[in-house]
Amino acid sequence: MTADGTGTLAASASPVSPERRARLMRLATYASVSVASVLIVAKFGAWLATDSISLLSTLIDSLLDAGASLVNLFAVRQALQPADAEHRFGHGKAEPLAGLVQAAFICGSAVFLLFEAGERLYRPAVITNTEVGLAVLVLSIALTVVLVGFQRYVVRHTGSVAISADSMHYKMDVLVNIGVIVSLLLATRLGWQAADPLIAIAIAVYIVWGAGEIGKAALHILMDRELPEDDRKRIRDIAIAHPDVHDIHDLRTRSSGPDLFIQFHLEMDGDLTLLRAHEISDQVEAAVNEAFPDSEVLIHEDPKGLFEDHTEFH
Repeated sequence: MTADGTGTLAASASPVSPERRARLMRLATYASVSVASVLIVAKFGAWLATDSISLLSTLIDSLLDAGASLVNLFAVRQALQPADAEHRFGHGKAEPLAGLVQAAFICGSAVFLLFEAGERLYRPAVITNTEVGLAVLVLSIALTVVLVGFQRYVVRHTGSVAISADSMHYKMDVLVNIGVIVSLLLATRLGWQAADPLIAIAIAVYIVWGAGEIGKAALHILMDRELPEDDRKRIRDIAIAHPDVHDIHDLRTRSSGPDLFIQFHLEMDGDLTLLRAHEISDQVEAAVNEAFPDSEVLIHEDPKGLFEDHTEFH
């Protein structure tokens, strides 16, 4: 399963207690903001020392990272609030909303970077003090790799969509910083001054692509997209594995933050008592809950052979 924003994260997350999940998610947001803040200070000093446009691109990216991470911090805090009388399904959609904000932030930085790189192509400038820039970039890569590793751990145990999106653009940052190192070396060692703005343009294009992926993942959740077919098949297999269940139909699924919502109709023998049908439904519900932690399962009992005009999409 992948972090594609379709709800698979919640389905694949290792089961942990709600308290530990909340603690991990908060730690991940604090770590993200802290790393972005340190890198902003370091990159600002390096940009002043080198006047490199590609180094400026990473500074802008870190500024946007800090803004997006702050949005994440507040979104995760909101998403962790329990369901209340006005939000019966919880506050989980605060996470994909934060993902959309991140995508907008990132696209804005890419547009600004394209303008700056275009101007540098027409007005080349000599890059100086590259040792400072290289040292800052190596520091940036090291801190970002550690952060991404921790974020992946948190996503694996919580299924957080917001932290998954945050991790995605920090992964992009690693590649961006490697690209800037290459541009600095080409410009200073081989005299290819055009390498600096050209690599900055390539970085901007890559940033836009990453923003599109983040935005698409967020929209899938906000639009209540079904879980992947593999997960739907797994739910069906679990239900019909019960010896008293003949089949299921009208299966519907969606996700909201780390939580899943699953509903379907169980087909059973029409001669069963209401009490027995209820017991079977409870057993199937428990089996689905075990396979999909943090899921809310709603089951309707139907007698086998009863015609119902339900449309199921495939």
